[in-house]
Amino acid sequence: MTSVTAPRKPAHPILELRSPIEFWAFVASSPILRLAPKGQGRPVLVLPGFTATDKSTIPLRMLLRQLKHQPSGWGLGRNMGPTAEKLLGVRELLEELVDESGGPVPIVGWSLGGVFGRLVAQEHPDLVEQVISLGSPFNFGVREKSTLTPLWDYLAERSDFVRDADNVDLDQIPVPSTSIYTRTDGVVAWRSCVQSDGPMAENVEVRGSHIGLGVNVSVSIVVADRLAQPVSSWEPFSPKARTAWMFPGR
Repeated sequence: MTSVTAPRKPAHPILELRSPIEFWAFVASSPILRLAPKGQGRPVLVLPGFTATDKSTIPLRMLLRQLKHQPSGWGLGRNMGPTAEKLLGVRELLEELVDESGGPVPIVGWSLGGVFGRLVAQEHPDLVEQVISLGSPFNFGVREKSTLTPLWDYLAERSDFVRDADNVDLDQIPVPSTSIYTRTDGVVAWRSCVQSDGPMAENVEVRGSHIGLGVNVSVSIVVADRLAQPVSSWEPFSPKARTAWMFPGR
């Protein structure tokens, strides 16, 4: 896993209060976002974050549908962790989508949803075209804490999680991957959302909160760009000049 010397901890939780602003900015920007690169009517599997359901990804899936994709929620209820039952459900859904489309399916995962996506891609790379994760802490330390740590520990003691912090390494996966993160994430440490460099692995920093990543304008721009790009000619994300200010360090 990536070695990091600086302490890993989330930003102050109060920064998560920005999420309503991000939502309304997303709504106001909808006419502009519809001008983003279009898809070709192929399926996209969108996975919700920790303790969330498909309802949380409705705005993002609506946008993807307007961009000529065929987004699908996971249909497995609330995401309470990587149990064998949930992972089996994701795999079976992917198999159905692959049969319908005739090829691997891209996954967009928000927070823990992105961890699910990378785990499935690691175990079943033939089913996954690429993984785009939004604030997903897949590269974490055993003793790392977040605002959800007490709830995660409580569930881990009572659930049959297929992996835990002692035996998980999702830093590298065998399909193209884009990790979108924000340094002002008030839920998880942003360094845990950064993957090692690779020929088809990239990290894209945005401005925003963890809770608002699914309705963040800059995130939507990245997701639309990645999904419209042929995987056979994959290249790192490069924002247009008029939107470069949204992406720190670019």
